[in-house]
Amino acid sequence: MLGVHGRKPVKKFVEPVAGAMLRLGLTPNVVTLAGTAIAVLLTVVLIPTNHLVSAAILIALFSAFDMVDGTMARLRGGGTAYGATLDASCDRITDGALFAAIAMWMVYVDGAHPAHVAACLTVLVLSQVISYIKARGEAGGLKIVGGLVERPERLIVALLGLGLEGFGVPHAVEVSIWLLVVGSAFTVVQRLMYAHRDPQANVTLAPPPGA
Repeated sequence: MLGVHGRKPVKKFVEPVAGAMLRLGLTPNVVTLAGTAIAVLLTVVLIPTNHLVSAAILIALFSAFDMVDGTMARLRGGGTAYGATLDASCDRITDGALFAAIAMWMVYVDGAHPAHVAACLTVLVLSQVISYIKARGEAGGLKIVGGLVERPERLIVALLGLGLEGFGVPHAVEVSIWLLVVGSAFTVVQRLMYAHRDPQANVTLAPPPGA
C-alpha cells in the first residue's frame, strides 16, 4: 500500500540525499549493499541484546536507503536489471534478519509463549512469500501491484512494536507480530487473487529448459 502511494510525499527529502551521494561518487549498488550490511548488523546486535528503542530508530534510518538507491538510479537515467535484482534480494535479507532477531529476543530475553515465537516465524515466511508472488507473477507477465501489507507497512509495524516495547509498553512486540500475521496472510491471498484476475493469467508458458 505505502509502496505504491507513499513514495511521492518523501520524494523531496530523498532526492537531495541521493544527489549528494552521487556527487560523492557512490553508485546505487554500493548504497544498497552498505545499507543492507549496516541494517543487518544493527538488527542482529541490538534486538537480541534488548536495545529495542535504539534498534527501532537506527534500523528505520538505514532501511530508508531502500528509497535512496532507487532514487540515485533514477537520477542517473535509470536503473539496471542487476541493480533491481540486487535491491530485491537485499530487502529479503534484511526482512529475514529482522524477524529472526525478534524471534531470538522473544525466546532469550522476553521468555515469550511459543505461540508468539511461531507467529514471528510465520511473519518471516509470509514476508518472503508476499514478495515472491509479485516477482514470480511479473516474470510470467502478470501485473501485481499493491497489497495491504507490503514491505514499508511490515517495517513500520514491526519497528513501532519494538520501540513501544522499549519504552515500557507491555506486549507491544507480540501485538505487532500478530497484526502482521493477519495482515500478511491476507496480503498473500490478495496478491494471488490479483494474479488470478490478470488478463494474462491463463496464457500458456513455454516449458523451462531441459523439461
